[in-house]
Amino acid sequence: MKIKVDVKLDNAKLNQLVEAQKKAFEMTAEATLSDLRITAVIPKQNSTLEDSAFVDTAGISWGACRIIFDTPYARRLYWHPEYDFRTDKNINAQGKWMQSYIDGKNKDFAKDAYMIFLKQSSEGLIK
Repeated sequence: MKIKVDVKLDNAKLNQLVEAQKKAFEMTAEATLSDLRITAVIPKQNSTLEDSAFVDTAGISWGACRIIFDTPYARRLYWHPEYDFRTDKNINAQGKWMQSYIDGKNKDFAKDAYMIFLKQSSEGLIK
């Protein structure tokens, strides 16, 4: 028994999917940063730390996207959850504010957001 299979790839559609992945990935990072601001977990005195945050997409072509807090003291505040953070401006201010997205209650946030954004960005190629 012989079976012959002929496969033709639509390169335009494949390229469209690659671009949809990149766009969805960037949108996911932006949504995560937005959620961080909404949940008020970033320590805040005069909003310099919160305002310095941005999404770095320089590595998006190989699947890397970073949320950067661009202040000299961001690392110190992040890695010291024992600090007594003021909660009058951000009620949930804490150190390690990204940890819940890694292994806490928000660990599925990025995955769920990515799937939604990928379906939107694929323009019907993914159902």
